[in-house]
Amino acid sequence: MPDVPRPIADFHSRLPYGERLSPGPVLGSPFFPFDGDLAVVPLDEPVVPEPPRNGEPGGKPCPWCGESEHTIWRDALWNVRAGFEPSGLPFVAGLAPREHHRLDELTSDHLTSLGEVVQRLAGTIRRVGGVGRTHFSRWGDGSAHFHMAFLARPLGMMQMRGAMLAVWDDLLPRVPEAEMTTNLRLVAGAMATGGGEAVGAGLPEAAR
Repeated sequence: MPDVPRPIADFHSRLPYGERLSPGPVLGSPFFPFDGDLAVVPLDEPVVPEPPRNGEPGGKPCPWCGESEHTIWRDALWNVRAGFEPSGLPFVAGLAPREHHRLDELTSDHLTSLGEVVQRLAGTIRRVGGVGRTHFSRWGDGSAHFHMAFLARPLGMMQMRGAMLAVWDDLLPRVPEAEMTTNLRLVAGAMATGGGEAVGAGLPEAAR
């Protein structure tokens, strides 16, 4: 169903706009990657109606539509993109439908296959050397095109568990390009054994 204008909830009236909230609730978390004196940025007032996302009328072009040099695997419905920029984690990827759909617009074929492709990709990423777990999540504020992020947590790095893994990705030293290319090919090739095809950086060297 299309987005419709929504009134500001009573929740918003209780927020201290223009003030800095205390960082105390997160500073005590064993997964929070920062220490010392931190200040939370002042809280902005809500913007309603919200500005258009990428891929919506009035917004920037959709970054997930069309061909991309970052695509490493695809089938008739889905594609996996990786290697967007240097990463601090062993593997970071995005999964999206090949056609432009929001979550609420996915076809029955997409919905039927989503669980399987998520399971396959998450399991395949764990084959990369030094990976303990695959974290995946969905944020829909950057683009209207449904997409999920997949992040590989390094084996044994227990403080990187949870939502802060994406922050650790920005903080850690960059993975060497040759190693990342090897990881991309491993994931793409393993995905292709279950269907679809490896493409781009995911192709074996002899096929490039």
